[in-house]
Amino acid sequence: MSALYSVILAGGLGSRLWPLSREMYPKQLLKFDNDVSLFQQTFLRIAGIVDDKNIITATNIKHVSMIKEQLKFLEEKFCRDKDYKVITEPVSKNTMPALAIAVKYIKNNARFSKEQPVIIAVPCDHLVFNREAFIEIVEKGIPLAQQGYIVSFSTKTNKLNENFGYLKARKNPKVSEIVPEALKVTSFIEKPDNKTQQEKLKGQLYLNTGIYMFTPDTFLTELKSNSKEIFKLIEKMEVKDTIPSVTLAEYEKMPEISVDYAIMEKTKKLVTVPFDVKWLDIGSWDVVYEIGKKDERGNYISGNALDIGSDNSFVYSTTKLVATMGLKDSIVVETDDALLVCNKKDTDGVKRIYKKLNGKNSSAKEIHKTVYRPWGYYTVLENGQGFLTKCITVNPNAKLSLQKHFHRSEHWIILEGQACVIKGKKEILLNPGDSIDIDVEEIHSLQNNGVSQLKVLEVQQGDILDENDIERLQDIYGRV
Repeated sequence: MSALYSVILAGGLGSRLWPLSREMYPKQLLKFDNDVSLFQQTFLRIAGIVDDKNIITATNIKHVSMIKEQLKFLEEKFCRDKDYKVITEPVSKNTMPALAIAVKYIKNNARFSKEQPVIIAVPCDHLVFNREAFIEIVEKGIPLAQQGYIVSFSTKTNKLNENFGYLKARKNPKVSEIVPEALKVTSFIEKPDNKTQQEKLKGQLYLNTGIYMFTPDTFLTELKSNSKEIFKLIEKMEVKDTIPSVTLAEYEKMPEISVDYAIMEKTKKLVTVPFDVKWLDIGSWDVVYEIGKKDERGNYISGNALDIGSDNSFVYSTTKLVATMGLKDSIVVETDDALLVCNKKDTDGVKRIYKKLNGKNSSAKEIHKTVYRPWGYYTVLENGQGFLTKCITVNPNAKLSLQKHFHRSEHWIILEGQACVIKGKKEILLNPGDSIDIDVEEIHSLQNNGVSQLKVLEVQQGDILDENDIERLQDIYGRV
């Protein structure tokens, strides 16, 4: 059997799950009624089919440190020594360019195998309710991929939603001889948003899950036939498991397009294996409501929330007390800096709000007040003209990068734990109540050598108070 690889596409923004999903901490990193994130669930699911060392994650440079942090949990579970590969885009260009560089990386690294590898490409925002049945069905696609087909996995449906792709397919003797359940795709329309497209899809429909299987040669041949511009750029690129994996100068020339539009709508090699496994695309708040535990009136109430007399509603609080009364079919989502209230029927429209969050509201689009880093997290407490205050939490045996800032000074006050501070060429130990000043352009770092969390109050002062105002000189998390 050919070697099996998988590419997990983990670079999306999750705009329909705002305000919980943000540009810098998107939905794939979030946990919904589970101890692990959507990304981690995807990895564990696909590890039932593919050797875990052959699972490649493709993500954006903005998310790579958080992806690597979540991979640590998986490395411990599989007793690996930090060898999971991450392919990193320097800028986000949708799924086609990200998948293309990951496929080229796999092809280059598997070039000495006797057999062509088979690649399973999966999104990381799905829930699957029968892992064993899922594995059994996906494995049926392998012989089809080995015979030069691109395999999609789909489920029967009679409903159209412009957020998904749909297939029309029929029996084909050649395909059925390889896998009896498989069908030849006769047409595929991604996100049908007009009447002409919807007319073409009348009849027996299959909803595309976004899971594909193919060999590198098949994929690259179809890329060359259907997206020549991307193929020519990919052909010249050298792809490494560095950060980023390709140069910005090369990659920014890429068109921003999904694999569905670039290849799948056009290829004649597409077949589908339908399955009956229950799965959900966690793309909007009404879906999160569907998977949650509800009370006797059909309400999902989570966090610091109090409700009286509501029906079939979703109330999600992360910080403040949220009190609701008499709601019907409503969505309420509170974070420390934003509040969303809408009807369950309108949750797909949340992406329109997300797109409008520019200018003075851009921070609510990009980051939470609490921002996670490989070493821990920080929470913005207050900011104003020329100042910003944070509470920084550093995990045991974790360390911030050795860095300097060009536009701000910092004042640290130790609240809990013992801090080891690098200040210039000095190493200083500080205890609760101690404080220290970091000047503009002064090289510094913060480390927690203890067994409990280190908490530090940080006061920034300067004309530019931006997370991009940083030059990292050394970093144990590979962000230099």
